[in-house]
Amino acid sequence: MSIREKLLMKKIVKREKMKKELSQKKGNKKAQKQEPSKQNGNKPSKKPEILSKKHVAEDEDDDLEEDFQEAPLPKKKQQKQPSKKQEIQVANSDSESDDDEQEDEADEDSDVDEVAEVDEDDVDSGSEDDDQQEDEDEPEPVPAKKTKLLPNKSKAQNGKPAKDDKPFTVESSLAALDYRDSDDRSFASLKGAVSEATLRAIKEMGFTEMTEIQAKSLTPLLKGRDLVGAAQTGSGKTLAFLIPAVELINKLRFMPRNGTGVIIISPTRELSMQTFGVLKELMAHHHHTYGLVMGGSNRQVESEKLGKGINILVATPGRLLDHLQNSPDFLYKNLQCLIIDEVDRILEIGFEEELKQIINLLPKRRQTMLFSATQTARIEALSKLALKSEPIYVGVHDNQDTATVDGLEQGYIVCPSEKRLLVLFTFLKKNRKKKVMVFFSSCMSVKYHHELFNYIDLPVTSIHGKQKQTKRTTTFFQFCNAESGILLCTDVAARGLDIPQVDWIVQYDPPDDPREYIHRVGRTARGSGTSGHALLLMRPEELGFLRYLKAAKVPLNEFEFSWQKIADIQLQLEKLIAKNYFLNQSAKEAFKSYVRAYDSHQLKQIFNVNTLDLQAVAKSFGFLVPPVVDLKVGAAKRERPEKRVGGGGFGFYKKMNEGSASKQRHFKQVNRDQAKKFMR
Repeated sequence: MSIREKLLMKKIVKREKMKKELSQKKGNKKAQKQEPSKQNGNKPSKKPEILSKKHVAEDEDDDLEEDFQEAPLPKKKQQKQPSKKQEIQVANSDSESDDDEQEDEADEDSDVDEVAEVDEDDVDSGSEDDDQQEDEDEPEPVPAKKTKLLPNKSKAQNGKPAKDDKPFTVESSLAALDYRDSDDRSFASLKGAVSEATLRAIKEMGFTEMTEIQAKSLTPLLKGRDLVGAAQTGSGKTLAFLIPAVELINKLRFMPRNGTGVIIISPTRELSMQTFGVLKELMAHHHHTYGLVMGGSNRQVESEKLGKGINILVATPGRLLDHLQNSPDFLYKNLQCLIIDEVDRILEIGFEEELKQIINLLPKRRQTMLFSATQTARIEALSKLALKSEPIYVGVHDNQDTATVDGLEQGYIVCPSEKRLLVLFTFLKKNRKKKVMVFFSSCMSVKYHHELFNYIDLPVTSIHGKQKQTKRTTTFFQFCNAESGILLCTDVAARGLDIPQVDWIVQYDPPDDPREYIHRVGRTARGSGTSGHALLLMRPEELGFLRYLKAAKVPLNEFEFSWQKIADIQLQLEKLIAKNYFLNQSAKEAFKSYVRAYDSHQLKQIFNVNTLDLQAVAKSFGFLVPPVVDLKVGAAKRERPEKRVGGGGFGFYKKMNEGSASKQRHFKQVNRDQAKKFMR
C-alpha cells in the first residue's frame, strides 16, 4: 500500500469520525457546555458559550481568542485558492465529493478546516511516522455557530492598518467640549478637544490654568464660531486665539503646498514679533509651517517664503496688504481663519482703510476673531464688515469696579512744567536698579532724553517709531531679558507687549485718553499674582483729566513727593544745552514735538495749548528762551509727516484744531517777550 493511499484512508476515517461528532452535538442544541478534549494528556479547558449574532463572547482561553481573532474566509475565495486535493491529484470521485463536503463544513467551523488540511511537506517527505505524530498533535475540533467578525474601521484606513490610538477627528473634539466641566479651568481638561502635541507644548511653556478670557473663548472658537473678545491687557488673549488657530491647521492636516490657512494681524512690529514667539513655542511638536512678515524686513525674502507655503502667518497690516497685492506666489485662497489682534490700536494709528482692503481681498468663507482691550463704535463697524451675522461676544471684567488689574498700585503727582525733568531725573536715579518704562508723546522727545540721560551717566535705552527695525528689535529683547533697566518709549510699546517683571510705569507726557492710559499701565502687573506701580505726571491745569479716568473705572491716588529731595541740576542742564551743539539741536526738536503733540490732544478742554507756559516748558528742555514753534495747521500735503508703511504706522499726521491764527499770534508774542527779556 503506497503512502498516498494511506493518507487518503486516514482522511476518510477522520471525516467519518467528525461527521458523527457533529451529528451528536447538533442533536443536543440545548447543551451549553461540552466535554473538554483530553488528547495528549492536555488539561481540560472550558468550551466557549454559544455565540449570538450580535455579540461575541469574551473568553480568557488563549487558544480560543486566537481562533476568534481570525475571521473565516468567504466561500468564493476558498474555491479560487488551490486546494490540497489538486496538489495530490486524486482521481477518485468519492474523494472529490468528500473534499466538497469538507469545504462546506469549513464555513461552519474554522477549526474543522484546520484539522482537514494536509501538509504539503508531509506528502513530499513520505514519512509515515511524521503523519502519525501530526495526527496526535492535532487538537479535537471545537464546533461553533456562524459568527461574523466586523473589521475595526478605526484601525483600517486606505487598506493599511493605522496606529493603535484613535485618530483625532473634529467630531471627537467637539464631543469632548460638550462634556468638559466648565468649572475646571486647567488645560488638562481640554484633553480630547485639543491635540496631545498642543497640550504638551502648553505644559512646557509653564501654563497649567486658563485665564478667564481663555476659558470663555476657547470652547466656541474650537467649534468654529466667530468671536469678538474684549479683555484687559495681560489677560492671556494671545493664547486664547493661538490655540484654536493651531488646532484648526492640525485637524485639516495643512501642508506647505496648501498655502496659508491662518493669518494673524498685529498693529506693531514688536507685538507681531512677540506673537510669533509664542506661536513658535506652541508649534514645538507640530510639523506645520509658520512665519512672520512685517515692515522693516527684507520683502523679497518674505515673498520667497510665502511662495514655499506658510500655514500660519503673523503680519503687520501694511506689509500684509503689500504681499496680497504684489506677491503672485502667495497662496491665500485656502484661508480658514483671520485673527485681528488689538483692533482698536490698528484703527487708531491709521490702518482702517488698509484693514478694509485686506478683508475684501481674503476669502469670505472663513472663521474670524477680533480681540482688543477696549470696544469702540469703530470696532463695532469693522466687526460688521469682517464677521458673520451672529458672532459671539466675550467680555472679561465688564462688571468689575476697576478697568485695571488688582495688583497695580497707581497714582499721580502734580508737577509744574519747569520741574518736570528734575522730578523724572530724581525718580530714575533712585530706581535705577529696578525695571522702569517711561512713556513720552513723541519720537523726538524720546531721542532727546535718551541722549541727555546717557550723557550725564544715567544709562537708559529707548524704542520709538523712527528707529531702524534691527535697533528696535535688539533693544526690545535686551530689555525683556534684563533684570533691571530703564526704557524710554512712545506708545509703540504701549500695546500688547509682554515684558516680564516691570516694576514701574511712568507717564511723563499725558496720554490722549483713558483707554491709552489703561494700555500703558498694562505693561506691568501682568498675569495672576503679580504686582506693579504706575505714576502719572500732571500739570495743575490738567487735573480735570482725573474725572475722565474715574469715569473709565481707573482709581488714582495722589502720591506724596518730597520736593526738598529733588536733584537741582537745572543750572548744569542749561549750561550743557548751550554748550553742546548736538544736544541743543535735539532739545529743540524735542520741544517742538512736545508742543505739537500737546496741540493735537483729543481732550482740548483740558489739554489746551493756550494754557502752556512756554518759558516754563522750555526750562524742562534746558532752554532759557523757548525755541520758535510754527504750528503748520494749513500745511501742504507734501509737507505733512508721512505715515510709515508696513509696520507700526508711527509718526502719522494728526489734524490740528481750529483757531490756528490766534495760536500762532500767542506763540510769536511769547517768543518776542522772552527774547527781549533775555537781551536785557
